[in-house]
Amino acid sequence: MSRNTSKILILGHGEIGRAMEYLLQSHHTLTIWERHPKSTPPIDLESASSRQDVIFFCLPASPHFGLATRLRKHLRQDCLCVSVAKGLDDQGRTAAQALAQALGPQALIAVLYGPMISEEIRAGCVAFAQAGTAQTGTYARLLELFAGAPLYLEHTTDIEGISWAAVLKNVYAILFGVADELGLGDNMRGYLAAETMAEMERIVTGLGGSAGVVQRLAGLGDLITTVTSKGSHHHELGRRLVRGEFGSLQGEGVHTWKMIHAHRLFDPRHHPLLDLVGKLLAEPATARSLMKNFLTETKGA
Repeated sequence: MSRNTSKILILGHGEIGRAMEYLLQSHHTLTIWERHPKSTPPIDLESASSRQDVIFFCLPASPHFGLATRLRKHLRQDCLCVSVAKGLDDQGRTAAQALAQALGPQALIAVLYGPMISEEIRAGCVAFAQAGTAQTGTYARLLELFAGAPLYLEHTTDIEGISWAAVLKNVYAILFGVADELGLGDNMRGYLAAETMAEMERIVTGLGGSAGVVQRLAGLGDLITTVTSKGSHHHELGRRLVRGEFGSLQGEGVHTWKMIHAHRLFDPRHHPLLDLVGKLLAEPATARSLMKNFLTETKGA
């Protein structure tokens, strides 16, 4: 596919923002916006957004609604807004929900979720993502944007399903880190993988996602990547729980759990592994006994 040059605004320049910059910089005109720039002067965001073909939201879900609301009246009608945020905002909304509510029903919105480790992308390795869009024309635009780049896309219209799959896998990844730090072995990891997928399937379909969506890139694919990658923040967070390092229990997975509980999005008590993560985060000092009790109850079930 030929590759046309687009004007692209990247909001956020953390790990995933730098990965998107790496994938797009050789064929497109990029503008980078940071909430708290350290070395470059701030840009006029409203003015910059009015000239863009595409805007990538490469920051946590929490600021999506506010930023999109701020930019709405400045965006061109055909501007495509793409999010890669794998979390919930403070109102319990996924990134796609926040963008849709802020920008309105006519807005062009897409999400990208799957195995996309930033360090690997910037090292030239391949990456994979499901592109959630409501329109096939929007998917064609994404294919053109990344033509020639080592990012392989798979289209789905199930934006809600892949959003929740991506959101939940960060919560479950914490549990894998706990099990690994406790030295519970590969058999335990296999059990957790099977049960995690079963729980995610029930939750995602209960929230309106399609059956089987968690078996694809945004769910199973990203889960495997997260729980086996040496640089995984959420896996390491689980390890720190066991080590008693409670001072930095932050991340999308932790915030997601808090929002599920605060907004009663569903009842975690019906999903034993997810419920266990909540107990671990609430009482991190008892991680060893919580896991031991869980295994005892599982054996007797």
